[in-house]
Amino acid sequence: MVWWGWIVLGLVLMAAELALVDVAFYLLFIGLAAIATGLVSLAGIPLPGAAEWILFGVLAAVMTVFFRKTVYEKLRGEPIGFEDTVDGRQVSILEDVEAGGETRVEFRGSRWDATNVGAATLKAGDKAIILKARGSRLEIDARA
Repeated sequence: MVWWGWIVLGLVLMAAELALVDVAFYLLFIGLAAIATGLVSLAGIPLPGAAEWILFGVLAAVMTVFFRKTVYEKLRGEPIGFEDTVDGRQVSILEDVEAGGETRVEFRGSRWDATNVGAATLKAGDKAIILKARGSRLEIDARA
């Protein structure tokens, strides 16, 4: 492909990412790879047709794997109010649960399976603290 064809392809992919669809910057980095391939061709480095496509594929893969996540997080950041941990949060106890016992608790508007890992019995209506989340099961203890 001629050099300007790569650059046009890259600009179209980047414009599609930014204006039409939101696919988490994948098309942006594929577009950048196309532009870089066009610039290599423009610089006068002779590559056969298949080598251009291989260069394009390798550049797209390398840029996507190594740079997309970093750039995406810097530009988009975490969603507002997003918390990636539940440790230290408070839950409502729905029924009495002995030390080491299992129960259901109210947390963030839904019911969760929980294990009382503390030494004290928790009574219905009490509040407890989440010590750790193991999958969808919470480890809870009496409120400190």
